[in-house]
Amino acid sequence: MAVRRADVARLAGTSPAVVSYVLNGGPRGVAPETRARVLAAIEQLGYRPNGIARSLRMNRTMTLGLVVPDTSNPFFAQLSRAIEEAAFAQDYTLLIGNAAEDDERQTTYVRTFLARQVDGLFLVPAHGPTSCVPELRRSGVPWVTLDRQIPGGGAPAVLADNRNGARAAAEHLLGHGRRSIACISGPEDVVPANERVGGWRDALAEAGVRPSEMSVWHGAFGRRAGYLGGRELLADGRFDAVFVASDEQALGVLRALQELGIRCPEDVAIASFDGIAATAYSTPALTTMAQPFGQLGQTAVARLLDQMDDPEADPHISVLPVTLVARGSCGCPDPPGGDAPAGTVEGAEQ
Repeated sequence: MAVRRADVARLAGTSPAVVSYVLNGGPRGVAPETRARVLAAIEQLGYRPNGIARSLRMNRTMTLGLVVPDTSNPFFAQLSRAIEEAAFAQDYTLLIGNAAEDDERQTTYVRTFLARQVDGLFLVPAHGPTSCVPELRRSGVPWVTLDRQIPGGGAPAVLADNRNGARAAAEHLLGHGRRSIACISGPEDVVPANERVGGWRDALAEAGVRPSEMSVWHGAFGRRAGYLGGRELLADGRFDAVFVASDEQALGVLRALQELGIRCPEDVAIASFDGIAATAYSTPALTTMAQPFGQLGQTAVARLLDQMDDPEADPHISVLPVTLVARGSCGCPDPPGGDAPAGTVEGAEQ
């Protein structure tokens, strides 16, 4: 026989309404002693609330959707986990779709999640067009973009401070006495890639180094692309450092340097961007501008819940700070574990 809320109330010596307050966190407060009795009764009886009834009562499915460009990329895996953790803390289940950098597949996932009546949706736009935006607007379902802003999208955006972070990374290389600094970046039509190239140029220009005399190589955000870029730019010994716009690419650059017989950091220093976990365990460990994954997830969920509570709320852009984690690839001491932050580059609310 199914355990009912009344059974829990009877065992705890209270009313079903009080049991409801404990389960839902309100709307009225419950004395600590009473709360403890209710939780003990729930545990003893094995009571499980009726999620469907709760959803009907709240007019919500308590599910959210997330579509990312590539689940095989560790950056998006860490970002997805941060969002899932933040959503779970708010009692939401997160559904995740892999667009595989394909606009049609991205649109299919958006339609699928809308058909499943998610309460809100997170979108990290795939490389190229974003055909699903008109459909999202028509749906009336709140949504938030992450990592890559969609101009005129009409939704809140949660971003990292790409330009200032890249500038800080290049300045750090300049601080090590490097003057010939190349750049390996992502696709030219991806906004974060261009912002990071812009930050690299800013640092060089301020230091009196002409960016036009340095080289920029564009490719996919992946290890293979970084490897190819490293082989092409660094083989002739023209550069004594390289700023790499993603950690995944930087891991490929390290392989290219090894094959070319070029020492890192003695011959070529490296600084990269993102702060994925793998950067602490390469040889040498990578100096990187670490994105605040936990804060990105929490801010994105907060922005989405704001939209759900108030559909008329003005969408705004949250630009979060990134942190310089200095390790061996730039010439800094390489601490065990490699995770000690050296400084923070501030973002801003707009």
